[in-house]
Amino acid sequence: MVAEVTVQQVEQKPSWGGGISPFGVSWQKLMMWIFILSDAFIFGSFLISYATSRASVGKWVDTGKVFALHIAGSEIPLLLIAIMTFILVSSSGTMALAVANAYERRKKETVRYLFLTMLLGLTFVGCQAYEWTHLIVDYGVRPWWNPFGPPQFGAYFFTLTGFHGMHVLSGVIYLGIIARQVAKGVYDRRGSYANVEIAGLYWHFVDLIWVFIFTMFYLF
Repeated sequence: MVAEVTVQQVEQKPSWGGGISPFGVSWQKLMMWIFILSDAFIFGSFLISYATSRASVGKWVDTGKVFALHIAGSEIPLLLIAIMTFILVSSSGTMALAVANAYERRKKETVRYLFLTMLLGLTFVGCQAYEWTHLIVDYGVRPWWNPFGPPQFGAYFFTLTGFHGMHVLSGVIYLGIIARQVAKGVYDRRGSYANVEIAGLYWHFVDLIWVFIFTMFYLF
């Protein structure tokens, strides 16, 4: 009899309904933070592997020359990479404005800044596609060979920039979904624009990772 009552009590005990988690944040935001943390470990592993490999060889590739743009007969080192960095950093600003307007529940302004962020993200991906095409077609760079120096250079270049570029493109699609929901008034009916903030966490993380790649791979 006691066992039956105990079983009934366990069965009737309400399960967690997706409200406030023990960490004081929504489950959506908690899952995003867990994803960001796990992704940071992956990028960190790539960068540590790159740094170790680079330290093991005598002379590394001169990235200033490899990624230089030729304009009017002049060679400008890392100009395209600097432009790409400016674009992505600017997209963090527009994403922050989207979140700020979402807090105020300004639907039109939120959608506008989300689309501007998406446009900047697509521009970054387009610049990266040009960079890849230039190295593959004009210089014959491959993951296992390149004409500039140690063969590891190509492998790390395609791995780091490709993995990051995939995150940027995924982020653009993600923001597109969020913008569509904002425009349709989904979050007005829910009474919360929290998903815009969560999308902002992802976008700022992707931008921050690029700062590390830019510093470690291109500058040094």
